[in-house]
Amino acid sequence: AIPLWAGAVIMGFRSKIKNALAHFLPQGTPTPLIPMLVIIETISLLIQPMALAVRLTANITAGHLLMHLIGSATLAMSTINLPSTLIIFTILILLTILEIAVA
Repeated sequence: AIPLWAGAVIMGFRSKIKNALAHFLPQGTPTPLIPMLVIIETISLLIQPMALAVRLTANITAGHLLMHLIGSATLAMSTINLPSTLIIFTILILLTILEIAVA
């Protein structure tokens, strides 16, 4: 993910340097705030891949946890009631298909 992000940033700077630099400083910024805002926006740009990686990891973990919990519920209910087991199993299959499609 980092090479893709770095490539996008580099291509953005190469093709439209003025537009890329405009993201570091909002229009109408007071002069005394300019150095601080440029530093903050630069740090924000450099931290972005890590923040996106954390979000991706959380989403993948949540998806796997959900599939595991529903699978466990299916096994636990398989001895109780056949119609509800079929409904839960169908939901599990659909969630598995969704998880594979998203990946």
